[in-house]
Amino acid sequence: MTYLETAAQFYSEVAQTPEVGLCCVQSTPLQLPGLSIPLAMQEMNYGCGTTVHTNELANEPTVLYVGVGGGLEALQFAYFSRRPGAIIAIEPVAEMREAAQRNLEIAAQENPWFDPSFVEIRSGDAFNLPVDDAAIDIVAQNCLFNIFEPKDLTIALQAAYRVLKPGGRLQMSDPIATRPIPLHLQQDQRLRAMCLSGALTYQEYTQLIINAGFGQIEIRARRPYRLLDKQTYNLAENLLLESLDSVAFKVQIPEDGACIFTGKTAIYAGAKPFFDDNAGHILQRGIPAAVCDKTAAKLATIKPTEIMVTDSTWYYDGGGCC
Repeated sequence: MTYLETAAQFYSEVAQTPEVGLCCVQSTPLQLPGLSIPLAMQEMNYGCGTTVHTNELANEPTVLYVGVGGGLEALQFAYFSRRPGAIIAIEPVAEMREAAQRNLEIAAQENPWFDPSFVEIRSGDAFNLPVDDAAIDIVAQNCLFNIFEPKDLTIALQAAYRVLKPGGRLQMSDPIATRPIPLHLQQDQRLRAMCLSGALTYQEYTQLIINAGFGQIEIRARRPYRLLDKQTYNLAENLLLESLDSVAFKVQIPEDGACIFTGKTAIYAGAKPFFDDNAGHILQRGIPAAVCDKTAAKLATIKPTEIMVTDSTWYYDGGGCC
């Protein structure tokens, strides 16, 4: 079988017999007033972080969710878009589609505000999304794209870019590797399906997003995910995997390169009330200003004795400039 066929078989199995904690660090699902998450959904929480960023879900956006899993995040998105067909969930595995539909029916019993028609589950895959061009406000996926080999990940990212409206957002949560994963693990199809051996490094992962055309990336969270220990995985030394939550925007890539926000700030400490670099960045003396990594590097070289650039916090949710 190909690695994609192995993954499909694997997720068919865990759709029929849920495996709690399969590939994720267990955490309490997002708590919202009046939202009840069915136990069956929690047991099938096969993600590694979250793609549901509540401060960006005003005006009932249309969401395309790729890889529905147990339906947990589809339900969470529906909380903010309470209309038929607002959430379109794409899932290639029949057993997973059936399980998610059952879970959504249970959710309707536990949540008076929810109607299963809010979530439309369609057969399809990440490479050929059955959606028109520029029709979607948000594309989301949780712990799916890391399974793909780089050439297939490129196709999936291009497909997401195609269906997004201008200014639309690709919201993802995936494992990344702190150093390249050895070939013998990459070739283990079972481990890849379990989200343990397909992860790219941060630099590789973000570059593929940029290559697909996304002009701005914001890192919402970066945290430890799993440790591949040297004894179990035949490694020279332990290898840490991290979980990365990101939002990529379908905006034009600036001439000087895409903007990636990782929580850095620039602080002017000179004698004047403010500093203007004449490129759109004005720093008030003593007040941190959120900037993208590209701008942070430039400002640090302009006045190294007067401008302090803080380290990445690996958390950013708006308010800065490129």
